[in-house]
This record gives sequence, structure tokens and C-alpha cells, in this order.
Amino acid sequence: MPSLVGTNLLEAQDALQARGSFVLTQTDGTGQERFQMLDDNWRVCAQDPRVGTVTSLATLLELVAVKLSESC
Repeated sequence: MPSLVGTNLLEAQDALQARGSFVLTQTDGTGQERFQMLDDNWRVCAQDPRVGTVTSLATLLELVAVKLSESC
């Protein structure tokens, strides 16, 4: 699993998909349960599995994100 924290959500998705990982979920890092409609307006604050973890292509990957104007 590459390091995606701090990157734009859209770029993080693209990086994972380029590696063949398409099983993704996105979570609102503020706890408000908002949907990330415009992925390029969000920044990744956390990820699961953590950096360096070897995963299969079937592993569910979670990206926790907030809007660009918000703090993690």
C-alpha cells in the first residue's frame, strides 16, 4: 500500500487504480458522513491498510478524507 495521506483524493484513487486496486471506500474524516461528490476537492487524511502493507486486489481499501479547506 503506497502512502496516500496528504494527497488529493482523486489522485489517490487514480494511484490505487493504476496498481489494479478498484475495491475502494471513502469516508468523511469529519464524521459528518458527507459524500465526496467532487473527489478533487478533498484531501486524504488517513488510509487503511497502512503504508507498506501488502494487499490482494480484492482487499477493501479505505481512504479517509476532508475538504481541501478543512484540517485533518
